[in-house]
Amino acid sequence: MPELELSIIMPCLNEAETIADCVASARRFLQDNNINGEVVIGDNGSTDGSIDIARSAGARVVHVAYRGYGAACIGAARESEGRYIIMGDADRSYDFYNLMPFVKALRQGYDLVMGNRFKGGIAPHAMPFKNRYLGNPILSTVGRVLFSSKVGDFHCGLRGFSKAAFEKMNLQSTGMEFASEIVLKAELVGLNITEVPTTLSRDGRSGKPHLRPWRDGLRHLRIMFLFSPRYLFLIPGSLLMLFGIIFGAVLTQGPLYIGHVSFDIASLVYAGGAVVMGMQAVLFALLAKYYGYRAGFLPVDEMVKKFFRVFTMERIISAGFLIFMVSFIGGLYSVGVWMSAHFGDLIPREIITLATPSAVGAICGSELMMSGIFLGVLDLPHKEDI
Repeated sequence: MPELELSIIMPCLNEAETIADCVASARRFLQDNNINGEVVIGDNGSTDGSIDIARSAGARVVHVAYRGYGAACIGAARESEGRYIIMGDADRSYDFYNLMPFVKALRQGYDLVMGNRFKGGIAPHAMPFKNRYLGNPILSTVGRVLFSSKVGDFHCGLRGFSKAAFEKMNLQSTGMEFASEIVLKAELVGLNITEVPTTLSRDGRSGKPHLRPWRDGLRHLRIMFLFSPRYLFLIPGSLLMLFGIIFGAVLTQGPLYIGHVSFDIASLVYAGGAVVMGMQAVLFALLAKYYGYRAGFLPVDEMVKKFFRVFTMERIISAGFLIFMVSFIGGLYSVGVWMSAHFGDLIPREIITLATPSAVGAICGSELMMSGIFLGVLDLPHKEDI
């Protein structure tokens, strides 16, 4: 039996009104272009007869028990038999008869071919105002900046990729953020990406769309943060912490004058706050990175693996405990100074330059200890590890 070249997959959850047209259009495309292919439906628990309609139209149905747009797409892609995969929504918003630009790009060797609705044309009322002029442009811009991507439409539902690329990306997202994960993973693992213009028509269903703009938009941002903790948290946090330490160390020696501006004990308190915020950002970045690797969201990075082999849970907790104890001793010294004054009034600069570093050190030490414990929680064996 000859190898299938193309699998056209569609996620489905109660699409009885539109799925027959989508399947028929896709099958007609395959037939008219002499492409050996199939249409695969990733059904997500439809109860309106979508399954029977899709089968009658000539599609193969794959049942995906776990709910979610991403889960349905992943389930259908895993069961597909084509060398290439093109996915699109089963709501008549995409034209499955005009897929040749995707096929040509895949045949040319591109690993991921993204549709771009802004270049191809968006029909009136096909995309809500907030999605067209706010959500999609903002999220796509964030993705391009953080990941040096050239993709102009991160969330176009019509996209193609090779089966080999699908397996290499190891996609994990089960919700609408799956659309972002494909692009981000493709960039991170170094796949060859291109875009082709495509059109967007009005949703052919009479009910409410499955997309929830605000909730799903936040999920897209969440996965971008998870995939790029270095630029969002690690580097800014490190710089903020370094600034706070240096600036605070200078202020403990006395006021700092720059022209007619004086920085004194109030500035020292804010410098301490900068150290704490910077520490939180750095720890968040490291824990997010580790979780990303453990959960399979991020590709394996040997440098990070070496980092966590050196900075184990025990060593992080020990370092945090040491910082906490040194700070605690500093705090006891501050109390001793207060006792020598019979618990009365103290010179503000004298006591604040003692108390602020001690308090900041105690907070940072506590954060390190808790982060070490949380790292141990993340490192607990998963079902997949057994």
